[in-house]
Amino acid sequence: MNRIDGKTALVTGGGRGIGAAVALRLAEQGADIAITYHRDAARAAETVARIESTGRRALAVRADAADPDEVRAAVARTADTFGRLDVLVNNAGEFQVAPLAELTPEQIDRTLAVNVRAPLVAAQAAAGRMTDGGRIIGIGSNVTTYIPFPGFSLYSASKTALIGMTKALARELGGRGITVNVVHPGATNTELNPADGPMADTIRGYTAVGRYAEPAEVAAMVAHLAGPDAAYVTGAQIAVDGGFTS
Repeated sequence: MNRIDGKTALVTGGGRGIGAAVALRLAEQGADIAITYHRDAARAAETVARIESTGRRALAVRADAADPDEVRAAVARTADTFGRLDVLVNNAGEFQVAPLAELTPEQIDRTLAVNVRAPLVAAQAAAGRMTDGGRIIGIGSNVTTYIPFPGFSLYSASKTALIGMTKALARELGGRGITVNVVHPGATNTELNPADGPMADTIRGYTAVGRYAEPAEVAAMVAHLAGPDAAYVTGAQIAVDGGFTS
């Protein structure tokens, strides 16, 4: 059993979608959970209630991932509330898809702030509070490997940055037994990319298995990396994309 009983995890952007599925799965494996959310307090409260129904403690922290001070504060509040921090899942993300000529400076700045700076700031803050043997896991994207449509230049660039960050942090923190990995989901059935959306049939055709993932399937890989069975896996990027990039 890849249990993490008695540990604490912070999942950024954990109020819905993949983040909520990750938070619930880690709770089911024994961890107390903090999540961050930006706007939807009601959805965050629902996720907290689901976590608490497993018997674990839960905390929702409002934080805009584009604000480094709020990111640092979320890490500190998690560690202070639960008395420890063992797992950080950098899930909060900004999804901007547009033709190159139409990208605005504001879109570029926010995407890079949320998808690149925030994971680095969170990792920096977490490393100072994290127990030896901790885990840092990023949520990347399959478009770091294969771009099926035009318009992904900004988003792909931001998620590709996580790969270099993951490898460098794995090297830097490995002496403390802290592993750092990135999971690349493919098409996943969420509100932002529903399996019955207008492009769903086309997207399914790019996968080897012919379907979308459910958030719980991505969460299962994150949970594996968070547990003791993955103690020798670090600096890795793992696709959970149904063969999209095969």
